[in-house]
Amino acid sequence: MKYNQIKDSYKSIFESYEKPSLETHIKKVMELDKFLPYSSTFFCVTNTQDLIFEYISKNFNACLGIDANILKTKGMRYFWSRIHPEDVEVWLSALNELMEFTLKEIPENKRPYANYTWNFRFKDANDNYVNIIQNTTPLAFDSDMKPIIGLAHYTVLDSNITMPITATAKLLNEQKEYDTVYFNNFSQKLLENGISNRERDIVRLLVLNHSSKEISEKLNISSHTVDTHRRNILKKLKISSTGELIGMLKMNKSLL
Repeated sequence: MKYNQIKDSYKSIFESYEKPSLETHIKKVMELDKFLPYSSTFFCVTNTQDLIFEYISKNFNACLGIDANILKTKGMRYFWSRIHPEDVEVWLSALNELMEFTLKEIPENKRPYANYTWNFRFKDANDNYVNIIQNTTPLAFDSDMKPIIGLAHYTVLDSNITMPITATAKLLNEQKEYDTVYFNNFSQKLLENGISNRERDIVRLLVLNHSSKEISEKLNISSHTVDTHRRNILKKLKISSTGELIGMLKMNKSLL
């Protein structure tokens, strides 16, 4: 995929018509950065509208060996150019589905309490591809409550680790703990043979501990239809119970 195509796809995901002020957020981030030790994690304030990084922490260079001024000047286009070519389309699909899930499933008043995670391979200054896990918390929204500014934390892991590209959305609950409300593996799907898209939707909701009634409401189908799908899923996968299926998937989400 060419990088002008990436720009078009990325901007369509985060399309908006407002440019909120970031002065307060950036000031706090800069103050915090002064006291953080050097580690395998860096963070940025991302602006998905102007395709720039409003702030880049000091650890960026320590983690990847790349001059932060280059990233600051060239913005997201430069960042994208260093993502592994095999990961680009999968990464964009993950972002798109996360945004669609947010707009359809997360109420506007709860979106400020959301948190998103995804991963990809990234070329460092030595031209080695390392694994990066990106965790983003929205800071600002447009008039439709679509997240457009984020505080992104990037954790750099060894290139020898094989990681499927996954995406997760979490919501902060009343106990100030994050509950997973969305998970998907966008790499190899070990459950894809013979499993329909509708059955896959049901499996994902089962993993999130939704009942047949709750699933029927979310998918706008009857509880009887959900139960029929559940029986067919078990039969296709040769698994004896839903509990066994959920346990297996929770232990190894790469099977999704």
